[in-house]
Amino acid sequence: MDLEEAFQAVGDFGCYQKRMITVLVFLQIYMACQSMLIILVGAVPEFHLEAVTEAVRGSVAQSVKFTEDISSIVTEWNLVKHQAYKVNLAGSLFFAGVLIGNVFFGPLSDKIGRKPVFLTALFFEVLFGYGTALAPSYELFAISRLLVGVMNGGMALVCFVLTQEYVGKSYWAMTGTLTNMTFAVGIAMFAVLGYYVRQWRNLATVANCPGLLLFLLCVNLPESPRWLYSQGHTEKAKDILQCFAVRNGKGRISVKLRRPIGSSCPDVASPGIFQLVTHPILRWRTVVLMYVWYACSLVYYGLTLSASEDKGNRYLSVAMYGLVELPAYPLCMYFINKQWAGRRKSMANFLAFAGISCLLTMVVPVSGYLLNATSLALVGKLMVSAAFNIVYVYTSELYPTVIRNAGLGVCSMSCRVGGILAPFVPSMKTLHVSMPFMVFSLSGISAGCLGLLLPETLNKPCAETLEELSCPTYQRILEPQVNDASS
Repeated sequence: MDLEEAFQAVGDFGCYQKRMITVLVFLQIYMACQSMLIILVGAVPEFHLEAVTEAVRGSVAQSVKFTEDISSIVTEWNLVKHQAYKVNLAGSLFFAGVLIGNVFFGPLSDKIGRKPVFLTALFFEVLFGYGTALAPSYELFAISRLLVGVMNGGMALVCFVLTQEYVGKSYWAMTGTLTNMTFAVGIAMFAVLGYYVRQWRNLATVANCPGLLLFLLCVNLPESPRWLYSQGHTEKAKDILQCFAVRNGKGRISVKLRRPIGSSCPDVASPGIFQLVTHPILRWRTVVLMYVWYACSLVYYGLTLSASEDKGNRYLSVAMYGLVELPAYPLCMYFINKQWAGRRKSMANFLAFAGISCLLTMVVPVSGYLLNATSLALVGKLMVSAAFNIVYVYTSELYPTVIRNAGLGVCSMSCRVGGILAPFVPSMKTLHVSMPFMVFSLSGISAGCLGLLLPETLNKPCAETLEELSCPTYQRILEPQVNDASS
């Protein structure tokens, strides 16, 4: 039997897999806290400058007087005036670390396995997270945020892949959506935590503690049977699948896996990150997906920055930043599992509607009406959030198992580039007031159109090896299954 038949025999999404997925899903709350940490620990309170006469020199200097009772790295290290850039620098270092982690840990997990890379990255993220809370100086704080970002980027990527590879392919959309939805909930929960834990070092410590508990729960997770199968370790994959069957209450089921189709195409090069460039099918998919990920990130973070300019309760603002995404997930879950919509059309349409919403903000009043620029910007964020969720699931289905993490890593790297550029787009208002939303509009619409060039993956078998993408033997096996799925 092939791998999907084996999953159907032992349980596509049995009680044991549900427990494993629950642990990985709760890990998203921890990752959300780490990602949003700088928003509250780097909060800038109101302040004014006071003139102080130095007794020795007789000169007049200015001292900072904070008028708002807030504990943050700003108040501890006086990061105002010419030092204010350091707050944004710490946030940028975290996301630069995420980019490095995506690129480094993705291919590494394809080579040595999902579990060792995942556990190593999670362990060191927790360790460096405590370093953030205990940092005696800004320099060590900034370095710790960079290191936490590196580990977060690698661990988050492998965590998402594991939520896919532990279950049957028919449940990938559900587990992927649940993962992204929990991350949004985690942002709101972090806001609540910040409201009750005001001292920034205590907040960093408390936000990091769940990672230690989750690490202990993750130690007993098995290796991905899909990765083992893709590497030719069919016996080890069979043992894990049989363990799934026993713990799912199906008893001792005999699982006989046939070897993946690598042996019938011996001339194909061994998988590696360079296959994303040299393999003709993967090269085209990677180019398109990189632009789609880039556009999703640019529009998502750009709209968030543009919509958060109103001053108010910072804790409520952070909570809304997460909660506004929640309606997007049931919406995309409905569409991506419908045969007439699927992954490809749903992703393209959500991106296009996000672009159209941004376009319409330029022709409606800024405020004062039900249909105004702010409401349209939030609709655009809702749409791009749905597209962002779909592209995670869709990308994991477009790449074979042997190179899935490498593909997701490169795409996520492109995503981080969009996130880095997003803060600069609102400043384009100096050129023309509508320029930022024009950039968001063109990015969303063009990415949606380009995404239509990718193949549909709904109800299609998932390739385990590179050979299955182009090997004639596999194509003859695949053709009847595709016809059956579409009929």
